[in-house]
Amino acid sequence: MVSRRSLVALSSLPLMPHATALALEAPVGDVVLTVTGKVSTTNRNGRALFDMAMLEHMPQASYTTRTPWYVGPRRFTGPLLRDVLQAVGAQGRQLRATALNDYHVEIPVEDARRWDVIVARLLDGKPMTVRDKGPLFVMYPFDEHGALRSPLYFSRCTWQLTSIEVM
Repeated sequence: MVSRRSLVALSSLPLMPHATALALEAPVGDVVLTVTGKVSTTNRNGRALFDMAMLEHMPQASYTTRTPWYVGPRRFTGPLLRDVLQAVGAQGRQLRATALNDYHVEIPVEDARRWDVIVARLLDGKPMTVRDKGPLFVMYPFDEHGALRSPLYFSRCTWQLTSIEVM
């Protein structure tokens, strides 16, 4: 479903060369994600700001996976990280994901190309609160790919995500 945002063709993007992305209008609600750095599409002062509605209107992915942070498998839903990067015209090779408490980790852009990494906004079908590691959580499909069940990929999951810098 396309909301008030118009579709624009984005050619020659490194992530998905022939795909389309939503034009970034200014967020109406509270900003939940800021993307900066090597991006070509912004909506305020050289930054790409997203409110929750903007993320909700992007194509959504879901999977159920086990993680070290929850008892039992949980279902995560949100836009794919590669779609978020495409929407902002990301041109870098590394991402710096930063959480509310200023924790940050570097994630290779290759992870977004290779794996269905989600910027999760729902946990078991419900919005995540800050207390529940939300409102956004970078999540990998650990149960779909055994190679991901390692400390390296666990460390790249960023809960309470607030910003991504494309480097």
